[in-house]
Amino acid sequence: MAARIDRFEGTLASWNPDRGFGFIEPSGGGQQVFAHVRAFPQGSQTPVVGSRLSYEVETTPDGKTRARFVRVAGTPAVQTYGRVRSNFLSYLPIALFIALYIVVEIRWHPPYWVLLVYLVTSLLCILIYSVDKSAAALGRWRVSESALLLLGLAGGWPGAILAQRLLHHKTKKRSFQSAFAGSVVVNILAFVILSSPFIASLSHTSSTN
Repeated sequence: MAARIDRFEGTLASWNPDRGFGFIEPSGGGQQVFAHVRAFPQGSQTPVVGSRLSYEVETTPDGKTRARFVRVAGTPAVQTYGRVRSNFLSYLPIALFIALYIVVEIRWHPPYWVLLVYLVTSLLCILIYSVDKSAAALGRWRVSESALLLLGLAGGWPGAILAQRLLHHKTKKRSFQSAFAGSVVVNILAFVILSSPFIASLSHTSSTN
């Protein structure tokens, strides 16, 4: 017969949305329990301080304790815990941009260095997001959101999307996602406008005057 796993109840005492973790105050008193965002059900809303929670406790390899299988007290058990899985729609902007780039390349022939800029800045975005994710977990110095947004605006947004989904980083902060979406739109518009014959005609007109 399988051993019975005890569940506990407590109140979410604190939560850091940027770093994705907080602490639960046990109902029976005692030391607060660490809870990571991945201990909550997939697709659930951002944890709210003061919520009554039900959870199990496990010991980490380094001997510390943390909560697992956390849910709002009184709700039924769910099986969708762990890292939120990305679906195809998460990567749709990249696929659409590749199609757009091919069309622009065929019609207007932008310089080859433009593609190189997108590739280099995207790789740089993946690296920086990875560093920032590690820093968040370890409580170290973080990369500013403005720097992440500027790098995406400069052409690294395809790599940023990959990093956000694969690393599950910066995906739940709505203010950042809204600003990020805006930077993607601005970058794509700038790419189309600067690649179009309109800019070339303006340059030609100014040179003949």
